[in-house]
Amino acid sequence: MFTYTHRLLARAALALACGLAAVLSATQALAQDYPNKPLKLIVPAGAGTSTDIVARLMGEGLARELGQPVVVENKTGASGNIAHELVANSPADGYTLILTNTGPFSINKALYKKINFDPIKDFTPLTMIGYTPTLLLVRANAPWHSVAELVQYAKDNPDKVTYASAGNGTTGHLAGELVKAMSNAKMVHVPYKEGAQAVTSVIGGQTDFMFYHPAVAMPQIQAGKLRALGLSSVAKSPAAPGVKPLDEQGFPGFDLTGWWAVACPASLPPAVMQKLVQAGDKVVKSGDFQTRLAAVGIDPLVMTQPEFARFAASELEKWGGVVRLSGAQVD
Repeated sequence: MFTYTHRLLARAALALACGLAAVLSATQALAQDYPNKPLKLIVPAGAGTSTDIVARLMGEGLARELGQPVVVENKTGASGNIAHELVANSPADGYTLILTNTGPFSINKALYKKINFDPIKDFTPLTMIGYTPTLLLVRANAPWHSVAELVQYAKDNPDKVTYASAGNGTTGHLAGELVKAMSNAKMVHVPYKEGAQAVTSVIGGQTDFMFYHPAVAMPQIQAGKLRALGLSSVAKSPAAPGVKPLDEQGFPGFDLTGWWAVACPASLPPAVMQKLVQAGDKVVKSGDFQTRLAAVGIDPLVMTQPEFARFAASELEKWGGVVRLSGAQVD
């Protein structure tokens, strides 16, 4: 017998089916029509920074591939946390993207006592763009001509060797901490407010070494002011020809690099994600884009979207471990 209860259940099931069909139809319509208005690409750094330069190159390429303007917006503050929180809470419709990088995506969760976003749960990784290792730099007239010589001096003279960085929790600080941990040498960290100040301190002999980007360091090396002893990536870099990785100098597995990529809020409709990933892939694989990246000292790094998702998770774990090792923390 078809009871009143059965009729209620049937009506509920029909309503649910209709609702799901409506949602599916709306999602499909969104994907088919996407994009039909300008996109925003949020940059967690100021104008003129390497992250800003990469964002503008990427925005230009995405606009060409998607047929819509891509407006680059700089949102600074809290080492990228403000920009990432903004994007994490934006609609997952494909119109708000972020040019993310190592700091806010891989380091800040362990570095800050509290952040209001989760790099993995709150974002959809889209396109890996490129990476840059850092150089272990000493002043040109320093007595050390290899990483081994520097480390041995530090062991023979505990707490006498100092290393500069652009601040607590930066990639340069954490790379120095990893050298300390792997060598069991006692060294002293000297944080500065800006990378340029740290470079000046090494050139002037106020500090002994630092890790910094090849794009900034190479002109100083060519001018005879700095000398590179090692590279922070396992792979050699075209941005620093002739410089051996620390991995080959007694620091097996030493691999700390900065990277840049495009992400968007989590729960992006699959069809929209596919369009964005396809557009991003075309941009990063183009010879012109890679040449322009290389001009600012960034090595292209092409990955599939699933590879990037796995990479992002592994980087979060790796950098988090180094942060905990260093004891660095920001309120």
